[in-house]
Amino acid sequence: MRPLPNLKNFQFGLIVPATCVLLLLHFGQDFLKPIVIAGVLSLVLAPLVRRLAVAGLGRTVATLVSVVLAAACVAWISAVLAIQLVAVAGDLPQYTAAISGKVDAIREFTIRPFERIESELKGMLPQNAPPDATAPRRQGSRATVVAPPPAPAVQAPQSAGERVTKLLSTLWGPVGQAGIVFVLLVFTLLEHESLSDRFIRLVGEAELGTTVQALSAAAQGVSRFFLSQSIVNAIFGTVVGVGLWAIGLPHAALWGCVAALLRFIPYVGVLGAAALIAVFAAAVDPGWTLVLASLGFFGVLELVFANVLEPQVYGHSTGLAPLAVIVSALFWGALWGPVGLLLSTPLTLCLVVMGRHVKALAPFTILLSDAPGLSAGQRFYQRALSGNAAVNLQEARAFLRRSSFARYCDHVLFPGLALGAADFRIGRIDQLQRERIQANIVALAESLSRERPARRTARRRAPTSLVDANMGAHLRHMREARLGRWQGRLDVPSRSIFLCMGFGTDRDDLLMELLVRALREEGVDARSVSANEPQDPEMADKASLVGTVFLVYPRQDGLAQWRQKAAELRAALPDAILATVKLALDDSSVDEKQVEDLIDLVLHSYSEAEAFVLESKQKTDALSVE
Repeated sequence: MRPLPNLKNFQFGLIVPATCVLLLLHFGQDFLKPIVIAGVLSLVLAPLVRRLAVAGLGRTVATLVSVVLAAACVAWISAVLAIQLVAVAGDLPQYTAAISGKVDAIREFTIRPFERIESELKGMLPQNAPPDATAPRRQGSRATVVAPPPAPAVQAPQSAGERVTKLLSTLWGPVGQAGIVFVLLVFTLLEHESLSDRFIRLVGEAELGTTVQALSAAAQGVSRFFLSQSIVNAIFGTVVGVGLWAIGLPHAALWGCVAALLRFIPYVGVLGAAALIAVFAAAVDPGWTLVLASLGFFGVLELVFANVLEPQVYGHSTGLAPLAVIVSALFWGALWGPVGLLLSTPLTLCLVVMGRHVKALAPFTILLSDAPGLSAGQRFYQRALSGNAAVNLQEARAFLRRSSFARYCDHVLFPGLALGAADFRIGRIDQLQRERIQANIVALAESLSRERPARRTARRRAPTSLVDANMGAHLRHMREARLGRWQGRLDVPSRSIFLCMGFGTDRDDLLMELLVRALREEGVDARSVSANEPQDPEMADKASLVGTVFLVYPRQDGLAQWRQKAAELRAALPDAILATVKLALDDSSVDEKQVEDLIDLVLHSYSEAEAFVLESKQKTDALSVE
């Protein structure tokens, strides 16, 4: 068992710094917001500045032109929104009757049933008699004098100066923030290279390469994401505006702009835009046709964009897990409000990208990226250890739909087996868990086999227990029960059989049996034998059928036996090719120099072996045709 981390160190090493960062983000938001917005916008505009600078403009002129273009786009969008909002405000009195009718209809279906139930329940309960207004007043009681209600205060109309002052005080905050962001953006773009150099120097020369890679990856990721998102959202808003105009919704340009802007907010923005459009459609139409048509059009369009266009533009992924996008939106929205919602995705993307290069930020990449938390081999081992064979089989079938069994062995099965062997050697798993993993591997290999039983009746062997025999021998016996004692026909062309030979150990027989199954999946006549088992005399005159022999790669303790067997095979099959596969994860294998003198070819993966066999098979087939 691995030792548990010290809770005291965990508390002071993680919780306290995280709390300090949260307090800084919350109480320093007025100071940090403009800086973060300017930093993100500088990453977005940096490619445009570089292109203009390369085109012949100086750095200063390119920066000013880029910022002016961006400001002009923002001003144009703001003007369109302002004009449309003024028009909507002027038309609202026309929609009063429709709004009242919709509210009454909604109340009739939602609130009125509960009100009727409440009134019926009150009628069933006993009521106290109300006080009689005509009852004589008791002596000594004082007459109650009801004071008349106070007259409403009459407010003097505001002068033009007061209205202007109130308007300026309302706009001063957003305009001031925008001005600060504008100034910071200009100076950040002008000093972009200098700021990068200072940050790299701050980190230190020892981390120079890592820091440069992290900054470059973060800048490229945010720039690419924002550019792609801006293009997609602009197209989306245009299509929404045109579609709503065709449906007959007034002020369609306004709702197209609103849909495009709100779509920058992940997930929640689309729902908000749909809700606003539905409410406005309900207000302008006495019936429900316009509401349903608008929502249907908006929903279909969003599905098309989210599942067809965005994967093509974004390159199938932003690098963030969907749950991470939602959680980051909630986190930054709770801290910084609407600004946090807009900045949640780029800020999270920066953390994930930099975490791939900076060790201190690696937890963010593990938790927030769309990459799996475990490697394929680790997932296989974890599920085999827990007895979850069904999930391993499901993922293996999904892998084989796009690749081969040989690659599955190289990238999934062998890394998982290496983890299991290492844990068993040091006592992290017991014999029962080891047998569970073995049963998982046997079931997986059998389920993935595409072979069919031989037509002729074969001599079946007795069932073999996994406890009494190794996995490779068990799988080979199961194959022989299906295909016959020779694992196939013997009336085959010369040198068409690929023989895989082990030495009877668990490792050897399993590796060779998996290699046989990987080759047979590609239509190759591959068969496996064990060098320790007595050879059948009937096979003595069939040596000419073997074209290639794969001898399992030796370990140090079996090198002498391996060299002796290789020499015997060389003498018995002088025309056959002797090959072996040295797996990268087999750390106890011998050096290649100790086997090269007795072998023709040393391969380093089952994928290489598969490619070599397919090439040899093509040559053999071509010679047989000739």
